[in-house]
Amino acid sequence: MARVVVIGAGMGGMAAAARLAVKGHDVTIVEQGATYGGKLARYSRDGFVFDTGPSLFTLPAVYRDLFLKTGGALEDSVDLQALDTAFGYRFPDGSTLDLPGVDPGRIARAMGDQLGGAAAEDWRGLMDRAAEVWRITRGPFLQSPLNGAGTLVRLATDPREVKAVAPFRSLRSLGRKHLRDPRQVMLLDRYATYQGSDPRKAPAALMTVPYVEQAFGAWHLGGGVATLADALAHRCRERGVTLRLHADVARVRTSSVGVTGVELVDGEVIPSDVVVANCDATRLYSELVRDERARPALKRVRKATPSLSGFVLLLAVRGRTPGLRHHNVWFPDDYDAEFDDIFSGRPVRDPTVYVCAPDDPRMRPDDEHESWFVLVNAPSVGHVDWGAIRESYADRVLEVMARRGHDIRDRILWREIQTPADLDARVRAPGGAIYGTSSNGVRAAFLRPANVSPVPGLFLVGGSSHPGGGLPLVGISAEIVAEAIGRA
Repeated sequence: MARVVVIGAGMGGMAAAARLAVKGHDVTIVEQGATYGGKLARYSRDGFVFDTGPSLFTLPAVYRDLFLKTGGALEDSVDLQALDTAFGYRFPDGSTLDLPGVDPGRIARAMGDQLGGAAAEDWRGLMDRAAEVWRITRGPFLQSPLNGAGTLVRLATDPREVKAVAPFRSLRSLGRKHLRDPRQVMLLDRYATYQGSDPRKAPAALMTVPYVEQAFGAWHLGGGVATLADALAHRCRERGVTLRLHADVARVRTSSVGVTGVELVDGEVIPSDVVVANCDATRLYSELVRDERARPALKRVRKATPSLSGFVLLLAVRGRTPGLRHHNVWFPDDYDAEFDDIFSGRPVRDPTVYVCAPDDPRMRPDDEHESWFVLVNAPSVGHVDWGAIRESYADRVLEVMARRGHDIRDRILWREIQTPADLDARVRAPGGAIYGTSSNGVRAAFLRPANVSPVPGLFLVGGSSHPGGGLPLVGISAEIVAEAIGRA
């Protein structure tokens, strides 16, 4: 049995802690904040409830496995709800597209019915290819420890598989090859943002993101996706994990042998044989670990492009909105200009607007009101004074929404604003980067920090480490870490 300290009570940290506890380890989580969940959080006021982090739950098998192996079924802990009509898209020409929450075949037919032309045939062909890429990459890449270029070598045993994965092609390039309707290319481009990336630079392998969403379903959790954090914190405590809040780590202590524990900012030292870092990898290697063995890892992560961030409005809305879907995406005239702005460090002048408005009675005061979570992509780098522009930029987002057919300004009872700077302050994501580093470029995946660090006994879990951000990948990272500690 090892003494394990987990830095951070985000979803990756808690998932790793629960898995390690059932293996017999003595696990303590230290969290600098006032609550658990990390980016998976909620905001409540006057009966309005908002998910302020992930608002979409996909690939539930990852968390079904986690909960079953740590004590009980996922469905016994959360209210898992399938979404029939899950997504509503509005394109620059004013056309719209409503899509089911599951089944690539149904979704392709819906595209054909609403977009016309070859939309159904083209999307079906792309998803067939994405299914093959998912089969090829899931085991050796997503569910295994990262091993630099050696991971790519493991994928290169069959030339046909290399051709399917298209490691040197971008997601945008792939979309233009498979999809004749530019609206479908725009829709595919959006999935690069699920990894905080630019579709013109992100790898074609991200075609698996829409495939996973459509093949395994887009789900809602009754009361909000943040209820998953509540359930996982409860499971950790059931398994004997000690969860300490307001416990801020100053450094990871090491010796010539490896880690020896963590030191808190108040001077307390917690001895351990293993440290699992569920904090941003750049912060870990630049601030918390003072060990020469970690220097190469810091150099690699500094070469990567930070992921995008988000500017969020939480809107308490009077009345009900006809045609509003659970997830809504309203595209701009010039999608390329959006990515130019983001990765140049500028607030987006004409952003894509995402609105999550669950038809969930547990997330609104009554049937005559709606809770709108509004997100526009934003830079996580640059010199934006969000404190100075937060109100004016919020007004701009509402103006953009009005131009795209949803002027709700006279229906807003109140609004709360959350900027990239707020995210940085709350969860210590540098610059507010949601996913740590982006997937921009062929080598980006191999610049993402590995789960097994160069320092013996130090492991990384969560969205800033392999295999990346988003609830499914964070859950997978916890499984990788728990298995790696078992082998150590």
